[in-house]
Amino acid sequence: MSLSYKFTVADRFLKYVTIDTQSDPHSESQPSTEKQKDLSRLLVEELHQMGISDAHLDEHGYVYATVPSTSEKNVPVVCFCSHVDTAPDCSGTGVKPIVHKNYDGKDIVLPDDSTQVISPKQHPYLEQKAGEDIITASGTTLLGADDKAGVAIIMDMAHYLITHPQVKHGTIRILFTPDEEIGRGVDKVDIKKLGVSLWLYARRW
Repeated sequence: MSLSYKFTVADRFLKYVTIDTQSDPHSESQPSTEKQKDLSRLLVEELHQMGISDAHLDEHGYVYATVPSTSEKNVPVVCFCSHVDTAPDCSGTGVKPIVHKNYDGKDIVLPDDSTQVISPKQHPYLEQKAGEDIITASGTTLLGADDKAGVAIIMDMAHYLITHPQVKHGTIRILFTPDEEIGRGVDKVDIKKLGVSLWLYARRW
């Protein structure tokens, strides 16, 4: 990887989580909430800015895009997929992401609700993250890392590959879905249009 490349994952993530994309299990529409398209439209715009001309949002709330092959070899088409919606269990309105720089390994008390504490005692994995930057919500909403972290990763991957055509790869299809949190994430995916051999689902872990 180019040493001069500036990773965009964190900046993208901090922007994406502020957009309310909560899905609704009681809705019969597809997507279940129109506000999910707010993020999807932004993603299409950013993909166009990268030079990915076929990026588009369909009527069901799915974003499709293609990173063209740079390889002379005949390799399988791979799909990187993530979902834009957040869980209906907790509010996705007014998300205020907080970057905890150089995490000190102690309890993280969320400022908008001091009863919300993220502690290494309950989450031993945090002990491994001392000295790193950690992003949390402010305490009254979910953060939306599931799965806007995956969305941000895929977008940064696409940006890197488009700006580094010397990196050899086959055709990559990008798919962002709505309504995963309510079990309808792939209900309206156009598999024929996607035309892939392998799916890779980007998770926040």
